[in-house]
Amino acid sequence: MQTTFLYALVALATTCVGVSLVRAQKMRAEKRSDAGATSRSQTCPDDDSGLKLPAGFCATVFADGIGHARQMVVGSNGVLYINTWSGRYYGNDTPHAGGFLVALQGKNGSGKANVIERFGETVQSGGHGGTGIGMYKGSIYAEINDRIVRYSLPTGSIVPNGSVETIVSGLPLGGDHPMHPFIIDAEGKLYVDVATATNSCQVKNRTPASPGLNPCTELETRGGIWLYDANKTNQIFSPAERYATGIRNAEGFAIDPSGRLFVTQHGRDQLHANWPDFYAPDQEATLPSEELLLLKAKGDYGWPECYHDPFVQNLVLAPEYGGDGKTTGVCATKTAPIAAFPAHWAPNAMVRYDQKEFPAHYRGGVFIAFHGSWDRAPYAQGGYDVVFQALNGDHAFGRCEIFADGFAGAAKSPAEAEHRPSGLAVGPDGSLYVSDDVRGRIYRIDYRGGADFNAANVTPCPSATARPGDPVREAAKPPEGTHPDAGAAASNSLLVPEGATKELVVLGERIYRGEVGGAGCTGCHGKNGQGTPLGA
Repeated sequence: MQTTFLYALVALATTCVGVSLVRAQKMRAEKRSDAGATSRSQTCPDDDSGLKLPAGFCATVFADGIGHARQMVVGSNGVLYINTWSGRYYGNDTPHAGGFLVALQGKNGSGKANVIERFGETVQSGGHGGTGIGMYKGSIYAEINDRIVRYSLPTGSIVPNGSVETIVSGLPLGGDHPMHPFIIDAEGKLYVDVATATNSCQVKNRTPASPGLNPCTELETRGGIWLYDANKTNQIFSPAERYATGIRNAEGFAIDPSGRLFVTQHGRDQLHANWPDFYAPDQEATLPSEELLLLKAKGDYGWPECYHDPFVQNLVLAPEYGGDGKTTGVCATKTAPIAAFPAHWAPNAMVRYDQKEFPAHYRGGVFIAFHGSWDRAPYAQGGYDVVFQALNGDHAFGRCEIFADGFAGAAKSPAEAEHRPSGLAVGPDGSLYVSDDVRGRIYRIDYRGGADFNAANVTPCPSATARPGDPVREAAKPPEGTHPDAGAAASNSLLVPEGATKELVVLGERIYRGEVGGAGCTGCHGKNGQGTPLGA
């Protein structure tokens, strides 16, 4: 009894110390935040964004409520073009009247879009919107359903008035990743992401202990980058145009002046959930990396046989193909990423900064929009921000930095985030635009800090190898509230069905929230089981 009591005292003391440390850290952070807010209010009097940015940067809401805004491109005249999406991912809600493509222009000097015009496919014409959008030789290229199409812009107009031309059709749809982001280089090479239909090419998708198909026939038409010609019409998708393979979902593209092509990759999910014999619960949250790849013709980046482990800084064999979390196997022959980011952050867009308005620190590097995680239970979800990654030639330089945060608001979770970064574009004046696909907000970020910028004050990204510890759990507020008997009150309010016990119901509640068992159901189905785009 005495030993048990002593253990309890030690545990209580440890918890108190942890909580005190967290509170002290929070107070210091709040002081820094207050000081930063005062400084920003002086240099950014019209900042209505709610974003947290490095000193000297200001943000405004350029437009709001335009639909589920995905990726963007800016014309030489400063007009911003956005592709918006609909369909089951957004609960099959009612899209805006008019086309899924949106043109935004600010003409009155207010920093706001006072010209908003829509064009392209509509619900009535069978459209569901899309993600990818680009510009080449003065024309707008956009993904719509299974096609990439071209709209010519007449002189003096920001929207087309003629017929649309199909560049490529028959792109695969359905499955986990039906979108088709793309980029067009100066020669008209059209690189299209054809993402995977499944998480890891299992016999039964996202099912515990289901092996991987071998060979993975999905790779014949999915899981890579396809190459087409933006100058030609009526091209038909086929396996023959595959440019690179083994890429689960490459939504972000960037090209440097030498023609090097970079893409981001969404890493796979559910290592612990589907393979608990090999992976501990916390590895669900910390594996695998999100990736930045240098794309090369005929390159093989490993999916579905391999994933990137930031702890060993290399590709390792997936459990569906005989891996145990340690084995390298065939992955020794695959191409590893040039940079790794925290797991499940979801890199939805990337843009190279090629203008001069921002400090020299940012020139030539890339900004990446992280849409935000759902699979990091039992720890707090992550991402929901825009980061900056410096590049040096064909490789990443240094650790990434948190550039813009605060999009999600009070809660970083798929069900509760107020806004989620989804698209990026750099304007001819050097401003950075960020789109939100929750409420259709467009942010405009510019620099007003003069020559006082100090790169030493930027905020580094969390390490991809960071393992959230108990203090992080203590700092997170429980859903029931913070009063002393909150947990007991919540437990007492749970209904106990016939044949069950109160203890079983309480355990079920903890499993649902990812506190035990590594289930983390809340990531897919919402904090209170109300459903999200990922689960009913």
